Amino acid sequence: MAKRALVTGAGGFIGHHLVKFLKERGYWVRGVDIKHPEFEPSPADEFELLDLRKFENCLIATRGGFDEVYHLAADMGGIGYITAIHADITRNNVLINTNILEACRINGTGRFFFSSSACVYPQYKQKSPNVTPLKEEDAWPADPEEGYGLEKLFMEKLCQYYREDYNLETRVARFHNIYGPLGTYEGGKEKAPAALCRKIALAKDGDEIEIWGDGKQTRSFLYIDDCLEGIYRLMQSDYAEPLNIGSDRMVTIDELADIIAQIAGKRIRKRYDLSKPQGVRGRNSDNTKMREILGWEPQIPLEKGLEITYRWIENELRKAGRIS
Repeated sequence: MAKRALVTGAGGFIGHHLVKFLKERGYWVRGVDIKHPEFEPSPADEFELLDLRKFENCLIATRGGFDEVYHLAADMGGIGYITAIHADITRNNVLINTNILEACRINGTGRFFFSSSACVYPQYKQKSPNVTPLKEEDAWPADPEEGYGLEKLFMEKLCQYYREDYNLETRVARFHNIYGPLGTYEGGKEKAPAALCRKIALAKDGDEIEIWGDGKQTRSFLYIDDCLEGIYRLMQSDYAEPLNIGSDRMVTIDELADIIAQIAGKRIRKRYDLSKPQGVRGRNSDNTKMREILGWEPQIPLEKGLEITYRWIENELRKAGRIS
């Protein structure tokens, strides 16, 4: 008999890819979200439009019980979005998270996966571009990203409490900058790789593009296929503490733009806007525990993942008549 899985946030970037991943492995999947996937139909066996801020909708989403619940639904976006809006993001996500967790307890769930974020890590450890890779235990003493990071850290603890008090098996992954095709690439909620792919695709050879900050801030970026493999391996494991799911290859935003420009075959000039948000100065994932627990590490090089992502965004812009 096929395993039953629920994917919340199935209309979003990672959730949509995860539904496809699970279907390919023989799961029966129900997807729920406040919206349908933007770029292609969901392959879920059932897809329901539900606002998970409302508890009764979480009971509907989890009805029938599930072997595995993958909770990715969230109000989120790129650094420009999560630094500008704190009250709405925090309220929305606290409601979504607490409601779905309690509904899973009531309706019966074998295992519950929560998608946390590297934004939980203390800002005092991320003040230099040459940042020391962040280990899972570094999250405390806490000083997370305001709003988004704080509510993620709160939910990590709530998962722990439900495991301890109600014996609900929970798994928590801290994502580090997931990117790939079928993700938002404009409109204010896009992440850095997609935003730079769009800017460079729209630019002519020799044009100038805008870089937020001075370009020296550092990050690591994980391609979506590696993210899905990490999620699945963690869900099947016996490890219940938060675990980094990310790449440990750190690059500057300048270097990220240069890689994309090389893929595009374009020379670009950069104009730095220091008034725009850039987040912490440096962030990288320590993957020691991931390799130990999962017996695995990400396989897709940044250049390969960006090539796929850039070509997809370029093609979307071409279909829209915005480039020839």
